[in-house]
Amino acid sequence: MGKFKFTDTGIEGMFLVEPTVFGDDRGYFMETYNEAEFRENGHLLNFVQDNQSKSRRGVLRGLHLQVNHPQGKLVRVISGEVFDVGVDLRKGSPTLGKWFGAVLSAENKKQLFIPEGFAHGFVVLSDTAEFVYKCTRLYDPTDELGIRYDDPDIAVAWPDPGAPILLSEKDKVQPSFKEVCAKLGL
Repeated sequence: MGKFKFTDTGIEGMFLVEPTVFGDDRGYFMETYNEAEFRENGHLLNFVQDNQSKSRRGVLRGLHLQVNHPQGKLVRVISGEVFDVGVDLRKGSPTLGKWFGAVLSAENKKQLFIPEGFAHGFVVLSDTAEFVYKCTRLYDPTDELGIRYDDPDIAVAWPDPGAPILLSEKDKVQPSFKEVCAKLGL
């Protein structure tokens, strides 16, 4: 038996990962990534950067993407709970503009792989959440683009976090999905 359960999301390249958790009255142990096992399941990934953030209830980060140096991201939550979303922005993709979202939490220990060429975002559903992710490319702040989190053409079904949505100044003025598609030639 493998240490991970991989579940298809219906969008090519994007998948959920559920680690096997070994626990007893002392606590638990789990692997969060194993290159050989991911490769054996058809997921050949090369991670070069790890990131971590902490946010309070209602904080919505996204939807963000890197244009010329796209990042694949293996995301998970180590404290609290978020609703995490990836939106397909790959040129010629049959699922262009489609999204998939999942609740990730410290309790369920699920992870989501967001492929290169996707916009990514999450909203915090708990009082606070610590979010960690591995990236396939280094972050380049000059290469970032975003899409409005509430764009009606994408229509992400964000759950109610139980508090007002809190956006960064940058995320308050992101362009629409149609504007981003025009800019990227999609």
